Amino acid sequence: MKNIVCILLVFIAANQSLQAQSGKEVSVEDIWKKYLFYAKSFPGFRSMNDGEHFTRINRNGNHFSITKHAFKSNQDDAGETLVGASDLQYKSTRIEVDEYSFNKDESKMLIQTNTKSIYRHSYSADYFVLDLKSKKLSELDAKNQLKTLAEFSPDGSKVAYVSGNNLFIKDLEANKIMQVTTDGKRNEIINGTTDWVYEEEFAIIKGFCWSPDSRYLAYLRFDESKVKEFQMAIYGSLYPDQYTFKYPKAGEANSKVSCHLFLLEKNEHRDVQLGKYEYIPRLNWASEKNHLIVQTLNRHQNQIRYHQVDVTKNDQMAVKMFFEEESETYVEIDDNLIILEKEDALLRVSESSGYRHIHQVGFDGTNKQITTGSWDVIEFYGVDESKGYIYYSAAEKAPIHKGIYRINTNGKKKEAISDESGYNNAEFSTGMKYFMKSHSSANTPPVYTLCQADGKELMTLEDNAKLKKRLSEYQLSEKEFTTFQGATEQLNAWMIKPPNFDPNKKYPVYMMIYCGPGSNTVQDQFGGSNYMYHQLLAQKGYIVVSVDPRGTMYRGTKFKNSTYQQLGKLETEDLIASAKYLAKLPYVDAKRIGIQGWSYGGYMTSLAMTKGAEYFKMGIAVAPVTNWRYYDNIYTERFMRTPQENAAGYDDNSPINHVKKMKGKYLLIHGSADDNVHFQNTMEMVRALTEANVQFDLFIYPNKNHGIYGGNTRNHLFNMMLNYTLQNL
Repeated sequence: MKNIVCILLVFIAANQSLQAQSGKEVSVEDIWKKYLFYAKSFPGFRSMNDGEHFTRINRNGNHFSITKHAFKSNQDDAGETLVGASDLQYKSTRIEVDEYSFNKDESKMLIQTNTKSIYRHSYSADYFVLDLKSKKLSELDAKNQLKTLAEFSPDGSKVAYVSGNNLFIKDLEANKIMQVTTDGKRNEIINGTTDWVYEEEFAIIKGFCWSPDSRYLAYLRFDESKVKEFQMAIYGSLYPDQYTFKYPKAGEANSKVSCHLFLLEKNEHRDVQLGKYEYIPRLNWASEKNHLIVQTLNRHQNQIRYHQVDVTKNDQMAVKMFFEEESETYVEIDDNLIILEKEDALLRVSESSGYRHIHQVGFDGTNKQITTGSWDVIEFYGVDESKGYIYYSAAEKAPIHKGIYRINTNGKKKEAISDESGYNNAEFSTGMKYFMKSHSSANTPPVYTLCQADGKELMTLEDNAKLKKRLSEYQLSEKEFTTFQGATEQLNAWMIKPPNFDPNKKYPVYMMIYCGPGSNTVQDQFGGSNYMYHQLLAQKGYIVVSVDPRGTMYRGTKFKNSTYQQLGKLETEDLIASAKYLAKLPYVDAKRIGIQGWSYGGYMTSLAMTKGAEYFKMGIAVAPVTNWRYYDNIYTERFMRTPQENAAGYDDNSPINHVKKMKGKYLLIHGSADDNVHFQNTMEMVRALTEANVQFDLFIYPNKNHGIYGGNTRNHLFNMMLNYTLQNL
């Protein structure tokens, strides 16, 4: 009997091995041309004002609709059709819905269409207003072009938007357009939206907001006339065009930004006096009271101040600075701010305790910490003041995980309302009674479910079953989480081994890295196309790894801020230590360790190939920073201060100054129209390598930005990187 069991087990193991060997192989074309591995989401999810219903977008071939559903409906409920394809005919054209929103009584819908990207977050679009009862579809503004950021007023009677660097308001009932500002001019004055560096580094493009009573519009004004210009050649015509835009590099002049109030009834502007500051990274109205909260930041970004602008019914404006926080390094700017109506206070996150935690700050300056522990809060989802719950996400279980939690406003009764493993996100309904949750893990695509506020799942909205089935047909390996020994401490890492891995063989290693502040690559989250490219490399016989060195997120402030004023130094030490650790593993070929990264990862790849030349045989640097003097001032000065103050920090960790140390094969890739990390970085690296008589490889994508995509570009890029790896590692 025992022999029969043994034979059976051997047969099962052999059969499983045969199945693994017979699975499909991944190709670059599968990923970047056929797009076989894109996970579905749940498009157009919007909570309705009653907090009991939501809407979604349905697309199936030529069929289009926006439907209304109850949160407690069953999974097969077709819902009530609010908008059909026939409702979107304007003249002889059918309007395609990119985004949409409702007015206060949900009788009208604002539709965004023909959206065209400008930079990372900014865009231009056309807007239409659809009356949901009469089905009348009208253009918001037929005269002014390049509109953006259109938004209903809280009472639903008006829409504010930006066009040509000026603010406009349309009165929907009177069908009249009011031009709020008139001095907007490209590369000089911006009203209601933000300049390039605010968009990129503070992740803010909307520079206006309505008061709760719809009587005031607060807005930012940028005077960028003294900011130096950067030019990029755009190829395609006989004489290339020159695209010119304002870009403040490290140590250079910023836009002069100011805050203003526009009183609609009086057609009057008022300046908001905020004292001395360099940046206004956020402004937020309370949801009920006419309290505007304005955040200001100094040039070093280590002192943040909160100002309350109280506008009374007789239009008197009182401004007071009620809270200030300073750091020895820098303070983070994010959207983690909720104004509490009942408490005359706000909720914010602070790292003052050594970890990112929620604090309640009163308008009288009091400060009370709500969450505690050796872990970091990630983001707010909202607050239910009636029940006293704050909803948020955190890396409480481990830095690689993101769970959803709630806690009483008094800091008690904290509970997890999602899995604490994997990566969870939530989008809450009006009133905070329900939320849409997405959950994925490193090897599993996301699943979207509707949940009650306590986390109980009500229905599955999208399970990505087709993608899961497709993945099962391929010869894939598990992404495994582990730790590497860094220069001073253990570092989080993941590893993908080749299918049918044999521990008695020696394998080359492909390190994929980023390493920059505020971004981790080691997360228990489905990676989509990048994950599949790493699986492709594993199928080709490589061990693929990634590591988060010092300076990355969710391990507390000391770990994250350790790289202050010396970006690149400690990260390089940790990458070298990781390579040494890998080289000692019995199944690693120590002479065949390669490294690849994009943007900050390209910077770190270049440092690894120079400072760590003894340990890396091959490096692929895509769109790298090569000298922080060439990068924008908000990002660079946050971590490095200015070049005038910290010249050694800039120069000692610039790969340009270490090119003579390079030994391995080095491929440099860039888009010529990269508005973010300028092509200048690569050109200066080329100059330094040439002067040092160091051979290297170079590829430039004409007219491509920092993302290097569009058409066949990604397919070409990843085929090139694959071939380079196969030939040189």
